[in-house]
Amino acid sequence: MRTKRQVLVIDDDRLLCELLRTTFELEGFDVLEAHHVIEAERELALKRPDAIILDIGLPGIDGVFYCERLREGPSHTRDLPVIVISGSDEAGRRAIMAGASAFVRKPFNPLELLTMVERQIGVLPMTHGIDKESNYEVEHAADLRRLIEIGQHQHELLDQAYRQTVTALAAALESRDFGTSEHSRRVTAYATRLTLDIAPSLLDDPSLEWGFMLHDVGKIGIPDGILLKSGTLTNGERRRMQQHAIIGEQLLSHVPLLKGEGLRIIRSHHENWDGTGYPDQLSRSQIPLGARIFAAVDALDAMTDDRPYREASSWDEALTELLRCRGTQFDPDVIDAIGICEPDLQRIHTQRIAA
Repeated sequence: MRTKRQVLVIDDDRLLCELLRTTFELEGFDVLEAHHVIEAERELALKRPDAIILDIGLPGIDGVFYCERLREGPSHTRDLPVIVISGSDEAGRRAIMAGASAFVRKPFNPLELLTMVERQIGVLPMTHGIDKESNYEVEHAADLRRLIEIGQHQHELLDQAYRQTVTALAAALESRDFGTSEHSRRVTAYATRLTLDIAPSLLDDPSLEWGFMLHDVGKIGIPDGILLKSGTLTNGERRRMQQHAIIGEQLLSHVPLLKGEGLRIIRSHHENWDGTGYPDQLSRSQIPLGARIFAAVDALDAMTDDRPYREASSWDEALTELLRCRGTQFDPDVIDAIGICEPDLQRIHTQRIAA
């Protein structure tokens, strides 16, 4: 009896894994899942799948690096077809250079990915048979497409629900803090544009946007007497306020949506380049890149927005202050990138004023 073909899906998006499982199992595949590299290594130590589907944006390790590792590792992984998936064409090109067999860009049609895998492992479609068999194949293909469309729609609805919930939470927190709910939207737009220039591969991490949006979620644990105080905080009150970075990480540490760079942003977005920030006094490259990017745009938005205790600075005044703090509070490369992206960032700022 013919053994089932096997495919190993390495992706931390469990909903996407479920969609691929449905697609491939309907075509007779045995689907193995790994949600991070450690699980993938365990699976590969026990089994040799016919192909690997590898997401570039894995938590804790760069998918391109892992692709290289597969090619340089034990003999049973060197020749396996590795199909990488990513939302970034640049990441796809790097993966091909690292030895990937093929690249599929997100969002993709699961049927196209299925065809790609079958092509890579040498499975040829049936081209003969009586009319009854042909009709069955056509009907089966139509049913499969319909199932995939349903799965995609369910995935989109769930993703939309996640997004609406997170946006509502961020808005509620900001209304308590500033009396408005626009800050997170602006800084998320600023930070996303800046990340595109500095490290586009970071955008493959779906937690990044949520980290930008929920950066101050820990303030839910700060008393109003401190959070809303219009005067200068005492040393004790300042230490209590600084705890919001740790509280935020603790609140969201078990939420899969935030695992990755997003959680690191929540904890480390108040760290300073020179090591004088909080909560861990990290410096330079010890600070996660996403947090370094966010720290600069968070300051930019804070300076150009009215607060209860002061009026907003002008755009040019805020840029001058960022330059003054280049190499002390902020990563010099991030400040230089702001200079390059400044027209786009100012457009976001101007749209906010117009609204």
